[in-house]
Amino acid sequence: MGRFSGISVLNQLARLYGIQTAYYDVYHHRRQASTQSLLAILRSLGVPIATLQDVPLAWRERRQLMWKRLLEPVIVFWDGGPSVIQVRIPSVIAEAPINCYLKLETGEQQSWKLSGADLAAIDTAEVEGAQYVIKKLPLPERLPLGYHRFTLELPRRLEESLLISAPLKAYIPPAEMENRSWGVFLPLYALHTEKSWGSGDFSVLEELINWVGEMGGNVVATLPLLAAFPNNVEPSPYLPASRLLWNEFYLDVNQVPELRECPSAQSLLASPSLQNEIKALQNSTLVDYQRQMALKRRVLQELSNYFFNHESYRLKTLRRFTEANPVVEDYARFRATCEKQGTSWQSWPQPLRDGILRDGDYDCDKRCYYLYVQWLAHQQIEGVSEKARSKDIQLYLDLPLGVHPDGYDVWREREAFISDVSAGAPPDAVFTKGQNWEFPPLHPEKIREQGYRYMITYLRHHLKHTGILRIDHVMGLHRLFCIPNGMKASQGVYLRYPAEELYAILALESHRNKTIIVGEDLGTVPSYIRPAMKKHGFHRMYVLHYELATNTHKELPPVPHNSVASLNTHDMPPFASFWKGLDIKDWAKLGLLDEEGRRKEKETRRGIIKALSAFLKRKGWLKKADVDALSALKACLSFLADSQARIVLVNLEDLWLETQPQNIPAIHDIYPNWRRKARYRLDEFCQMPQVLDTIQIIDRLRKQGRQQ
Repeated sequence: MGRFSGISVLNQLARLYGIQTAYYDVYHHRRQASTQSLLAILRSLGVPIATLQDVPLAWRERRQLMWKRLLEPVIVFWDGGPSVIQVRIPSVIAEAPINCYLKLETGEQQSWKLSGADLAAIDTAEVEGAQYVIKKLPLPERLPLGYHRFTLELPRRLEESLLISAPLKAYIPPAEMENRSWGVFLPLYALHTEKSWGSGDFSVLEELINWVGEMGGNVVATLPLLAAFPNNVEPSPYLPASRLLWNEFYLDVNQVPELRECPSAQSLLASPSLQNEIKALQNSTLVDYQRQMALKRRVLQELSNYFFNHESYRLKTLRRFTEANPVVEDYARFRATCEKQGTSWQSWPQPLRDGILRDGDYDCDKRCYYLYVQWLAHQQIEGVSEKARSKDIQLYLDLPLGVHPDGYDVWREREAFISDVSAGAPPDAVFTKGQNWEFPPLHPEKIREQGYRYMITYLRHHLKHTGILRIDHVMGLHRLFCIPNGMKASQGVYLRYPAEELYAILALESHRNKTIIVGEDLGTVPSYIRPAMKKHGFHRMYVLHYELATNTHKELPPVPHNSVASLNTHDMPPFASFWKGLDIKDWAKLGLLDEEGRRKEKETRRGIIKALSAFLKRKGWLKKADVDALSALKACLSFLADSQARIVLVNLEDLWLETQPQNIPAIHDIYPNWRRKARYRLDEFCQMPQVLDTIQIIDRLRKQGRQQ
């Protein structure tokens, strides 16, 4: 086979596996995936190919396998119907009797018989000499919402499929509950008080909820609060050890009930040395995750030892909790084994690496410790959730796109991930070499074959506690840029996912928990993403800085009703820095801009600020003489607050004109990403006249609208 025809078949094989062989970049240039990239990603998906010569056989086998499958592993029914299933049947048995079995989520079972001759044919095909026909198989009635199992039996053939019956749209509050909400945002690690140990904790989050409720707000948003490794070089909340468990780093030790009963923990906590350590953490401007967690662990370990050595009602409660949540026990064993081995699970000996842990593989006290702190974390975040509900406030949580490759999820759910591949982003105007996010993407076929067990579990973990869930990089429901290990980010390819199935799960689970779903749709977004989000009731994000960047020298577009509106995000400079151009100076200092780039950015920014000022003055939000950052901040927030956005989120740091960002993307070693505390404590900023005045303006506009 010649080179041209070999590459042609390679492209066909790649498309059969959902790989985009070409895409358009931000400059609308067509980018073609290289042969080596396609071969590498196909091998990672489990295709048995070593060279281009193996491709034709793999292509033939793939086509044959697809047609031999009677049913798709997952089938979606919107709003319960129409309940018709497409079945691929070999022509030689196309008229044979068919036995059907349906097991509803409730456990109710139904069975019936059909004749293949009575089913309507809609298509035929010949594959590798075999004839196939696609027929319509009707179900006897509409399906109730939920996850159901359908089994089809033909002569010598038996196949099962997961039927997802879901609402077309994700949960949207009914009209009588509709209001124009507002809320605040701050990473929990940055939020601190006089009592906290150098960063925020679950109790501090409750205090923030109380204050927002008193000010008339309805939403409190923060970054992911998921289980993590405290000694990570890059402590990103978007690279958790698990999406199934909470981060014990945010425990408030003083609120643990056992502290009142444990003399050794009380003595340790009261000791001058530990109090001096706490004071040092409080006085630092940066969060020291490793040092702080080590300090908390000393006290929590004492409490754990005491707890497990005394039979009590709470010990019985923990046992019931672990029985109901076996993942917590499994995670505790994993973390204890991590400590004993001292290396990533990827370097463990078998069978540990393959998920088989026995009692001697870990220290029992450490296993008990991780059980205990996870239980405490579940209790404390439940307390946060209950506090929010009692104040009629929605907790706004963030679901990260990926997990740490050394973490629990990848170890336990190995089949659900693609090994030897990292997710990322192709080159664009900002990141000219592309981005490698250094976490493995989910395997689109394996998660289907598993009935999306892992995804449903981590969604439920979040949705039981939150009124709003933000889906990081919502484009990942459709496609994800995947980079084979050892290759540059620019050599990656897009891998497609069964988007309708993912939307169905999110819609169904959001209704069951009455949770609003928000899709992070910022940056370069394919044209089909936002229509799909609208179709399925996802809220989009309206971020003023992004709108300004794409509407330079033009009027800002109206804020959509189905949106969460804000000035910026955690990945962007605060408003005052943006307004004054200080972020451009910072980029130049960090080596992200050369002199020519700095000059162009300054020129562009001057034009943006001039156009924004003119727009705000024309709309009456900014007085002609006002040019300072505070006046501009109030004007921009007023514009958002008076809009039809369902939710307006206020970055608390903007209210005191903070200029330092929380995160500068793709910078790991020259800026303290994810570590900077808020300049003021909660008890300080909640009394600042400047903060209160701006909040009151937002509250009035959200509730009453603009006074004419």
